[in-house]
Order: sequence, then C-alpha cells, then structure tokens
Amino acid sequence: MDPEPQVGAVHSGLLTALGTAIVSGAYPAGRVITLEGISADRGVSRSVAREAIRVLESMGMVESRRRVGITIQPPEKWNVFDPRVIRWRLDSNDRAAQLTSLSELRRGFEPAAAALAARRADPHQCRIMAAAVSDMVVHGRSGDLASYLLADKVFHRTLLEASGNEMFRALNGVVAEVLTGRTHHGMMPDKPNPAAIELHDQVARAIRLRDEAAAERAMLAIIDEAASAVAEEL
Repeated sequence: MDPEPQVGAVHSGLLTALGTAIVSGAYPAGRVITLEGISADRGVSRSVAREAIRVLESMGMVESRRRVGITIQPPEKWNVFDPRVIRWRLDSNDRAAQLTSLSELRRGFEPAAAALAARRADPHQCRIMAAAVSDMVVHGRSGDLASYLLADKVFHRTLLEASGNEMFRALNGVVAEVLTGRTHHGMMPDKPNPAAIELHDQVARAIRLRDEAAAERAMLAIIDEAASAVAEEL
C-alpha cells in the first residue's frame, strides 16, 4: 500500500485535532507545548507533528521559538479568513459568534460583488448561476441537502468570480465554509426555504439583465434571510 496517502491522512487528522483544541480553548493562549509532547499525546512521529505545527504557525495560531517551545497564540493573531480556522470555529462552542461575524462580513462584500457581477458577468457565468438555481429548486423540493449545498456553493462561487474582483473571488472559501457549516451542523430546514431560493433566482436574473441595484438588493436579502434562519436555530 502506498504510504503517502496514510501520511497525508495522519497529518490532516493531527492538524484538525490541534486546530480544534486551540479554537475550543483546550489549548489556551499562552500555553507552551512541544513536539515531543504532541508526538506522545497524539501517537504520531515528530516529523508529522513538526509539519502540522508549521501549518498552524502559518495560520498565526502558534509561534515556535528555540529554547521556548511552541506557544499558543490568542485569537487576534489568527488568520481568521483561513477556511480551516472558520471550519474549526464552527465545530466548537464558538459557533454562534463565528456565524454572526461571518454574516456581518458577507453583508459587507457579497452585495457589492453581486452589483459588479451585474456589470461584468459573461453569458457562460450567467448560465451557470441560472442552472445552479434550477438545481436548488429541484433538490430543495426533494430535501436532498447535500446536492442543494453543492448547487448553492456553485452559485456563490460563480457570482464572486463574475464580479471580476480578485479580492472578492479569494473570499469564496469563506462563503463555502459558511454554507457547508450551516448544513453540517443541522441549521438548515429539512426542505430549504422556497423564499431563499427565489431570492437566488432574483440575483441571477438581475445579473443577466445588468441591473446592478436589483442584484445588490437581492443578495443582501439572501444574507439577511440566512442570518435570521441561523439565529432561530441557535
């Protein structure tokens, strides 16, 4: 058997375990850990532990210093835009605060991205968004939440790409984690709200018709509807 996939799985599992421990507070800010301790506690090699720490360090979650060890960093040092950080926070008791923060962030950029998409989207992107809405209708009626999530992610990814703004496009991972987290944590109804699907259709139609104001308005309504639904679930 090829050992590489096994090594990759071990690294991924350790990274998730350590990241989750940090965001949950099990490893509080200021705590010092060592590679030896990680290896012993988690049953992994030093090389795997070292690689996981390098990734966490790149995310601002730990700081390594010779003769000091690995110090857990406070939340203000974290790269909060990293999709993995978002995922771990959604998996923790910090979920409500994270969802509130993400909703506020989305209000700040997705309506603007929709307006830009109404100005810049090409016909192919318009077709993808229309097809994604059609898929949302079908899967929403059947209650196939996994397929609905996929269509929803395609819609929002295409919209951000259609904005023509590389900064907005780079936030696709953030939006995808919000949508995924809502589904995976049971904050979606058994059958998605038809009004929410209709709002997606309004966005797609406004973009196709080059109506920037309507696209921006409908996208803001999508975010507000989702925020209200999540608040009720929480």
